[in-house]
Amino acid sequence: MAQAKVGDVVRVHYKGYFDDGTVFDTSRNAEPFEFTLGNDMVIPGFENAILGMEVGDVRTVEISPEEGYGERREDLVIEIDKNQVPPEIQPEVGMMLQLQSGQGEAIPVMVSAIGETTITLDGNHPLAGKKLNFEIELVEIVSG
Repeated sequence: MAQAKVGDVVRVHYKGYFDDGTVFDTSRNAEPFEFTLGNDMVIPGFENAILGMEVGDVRTVEISPEEGYGERREDLVIEIDKNQVPPEIQPEVGMMLQLQSGQGEAIPVMVSAIGETTITLDGNHPLAGKKLNFEIELVEIVSG
């Protein structure tokens, strides 16, 4: 039977959860997730878990922050004046916004706190710094 390798287009079902059992993401209620191995479309730990699997295999893996979304970085947390937010936006804690880099790239940030005159924005991925668990089932190797 064929084993998943770099360059293969694969379809997987997965459930991502924390140590306490809280599920943060799953494909079980939808179509299997399809992507190409080796194209940096998923976090390294997820991709590495699939390499060598055969169709029908189910694997449970623990992924460290280094193999996931990286460590949390305090330099990605900034405080801005409320007057820097366009008037049509009513910021709320947990809301996702986009900043523009000097090169014109969109940078996703989350509103993490709102003060009297300031808003705190966090550019870390919501799963940065967290250990993640995944149960992964290789449903299909579409092409290789």
